[in-house]
Amino acid sequence: MTAPAAKRNPLRDPRDKRLPRIAGPSGLVIFGVTGDLSRKKLMPAIYDLANRGLLPPGFALVGFARRDWADQDFMQVVHSAVKEHARTPFRQEVWDQLAEGIRFVQGTFDDDHAFDTLATTLADLDRERGTGGNHAFYLSVPPSAFTTVVNQLKRAGLATPPADSPGQWRRVVIEKPFGHDLASAKQLNKTVNDVFPEESVFRIDHYLGKETVQNILALRFANQLYEPIWNANYVDHVQITMAEDIGLGGRAGYYDGIGAARDVIQNHLLQLLALTAMEEPVSFRPSDLRAEKVKVLSATRAIDPFDETTARGQYTGGWQGGQKVPGLLEEGGFAKDSTTETYAAITCEVNTRRWAGVPFYLRTGKRLGRRVTEVAVVFKRAPHLPFDDTATEELGQNALVVRVQPDEGVTMRFGSKVPGNSMEVRDVTMDFGYGHAFTESSPEAYERLLLDVLLGEPSLFPKNDEVELSWEILDPVIRHWAAKGEPEKYKAGTWGPASADAMLARTGRNWRRP
Repeated sequence: MTAPAAKRNPLRDPRDKRLPRIAGPSGLVIFGVTGDLSRKKLMPAIYDLANRGLLPPGFALVGFARRDWADQDFMQVVHSAVKEHARTPFRQEVWDQLAEGIRFVQGTFDDDHAFDTLATTLADLDRERGTGGNHAFYLSVPPSAFTTVVNQLKRAGLATPPADSPGQWRRVVIEKPFGHDLASAKQLNKTVNDVFPEESVFRIDHYLGKETVQNILALRFANQLYEPIWNANYVDHVQITMAEDIGLGGRAGYYDGIGAARDVIQNHLLQLLALTAMEEPVSFRPSDLRAEKVKVLSATRAIDPFDETTARGQYTGGWQGGQKVPGLLEEGGFAKDSTTETYAAITCEVNTRRWAGVPFYLRTGKRLGRRVTEVAVVFKRAPHLPFDDTATEELGQNALVVRVQPDEGVTMRFGSKVPGNSMEVRDVTMDFGYGHAFTESSPEAYERLLLDVLLGEPSLFPKNDEVELSWEILDPVIRHWAAKGEPEKYKAGTWGPASADAMLARTGRNWRRP
């Protein structure tokens, strides 16, 4: 008998045994629900999951903030966010079902009464919506508030399920930054783990939820083509880039004093390095995957002398996209003598047999030439070219480039003969794009990550040891920069300070121009 259209899950085809992962009875509480992250990413992702049939019918969404809102006010905020930012089409019946489980709790993080009200609200949802006592708490708040919130959850009896309720779970989701150095990261981890066991802590790194980041693993371990040459015998160097063309207007409260290295290299780029350099895991179970990443990070260090192997910069005014844009010190909220870097580049080495002698160049910056995130594996030149020198004048090095954003895909660069009577070899590219190869649209990273939280799947979330190892790699560089004074200036719309080009030029290499 065919199920009614309103009840049928289009993703469940009885002929297909590869059924989608669907969350069980559960709810999500968002602290900091009035912020941009919640409005632009989290709320739309929840709707998109519901629209794809991946949330239970009784799913609950609770917002916690200081605003003087009733449930209906918050519901309208969520509705507007969904309409503006959701990836999937708006369907009234999906919204109506989701809206029935939306609640709002007013209060501040130090307000005992507000957390008692939250406990009552969740208990009511357990009865009314069938959430089963399973709740995830998303801390979209400054790190300075983590301690207060998790301790309030503990005081209100929300951090752990009742002892007489086996099978129930409580989880906490933490947004970066995970501390500002190794010492603070260790303290933060201790604070959180005093309340939530490590298996219940999910540290969000949204880059790990992107399809193309996960495709690094598929590319390496599902294909015999690449693995034999994925080592120091054939690879000359690796470049990992996250470039943005936007500035920092309006973000001084978060960014000033943190800078590009702490904001991006410590988490996103070192995680990409770990995925690129790791050995094949025994399986893709979270523990096996994490074990291989930890091995890589344990073997990684930033190469010194840092004056020659690192670069940092701060953008000044210039032209970008045909518009005149201000420098960082002219942006609102930044002190005129701020030494916060908006560009950071470091050179790392991975001291394993596979990668010994291969430099990994990591760079990130604001107001650069264009927005792009990519991992470029650049191979050594052929040991012998049986051509005249003039035939290969325009021939560079082979490269395999994984584009994380935008235009997600993979590019291979190799030499090919130019059509004609003479033997002339020139670089060409072979391109794979997700948008062309698959009819399915890629889910947003937060869709995948939020679903993994509700399912208790920690594969894409860095744990304590990964966070602390990343800080061990970066801390010496940051201390060196702090002793050097202000960062080097670079014009908006360019590709960073001159010292960044010099750090590669010393070894006869150049940055890719994406």
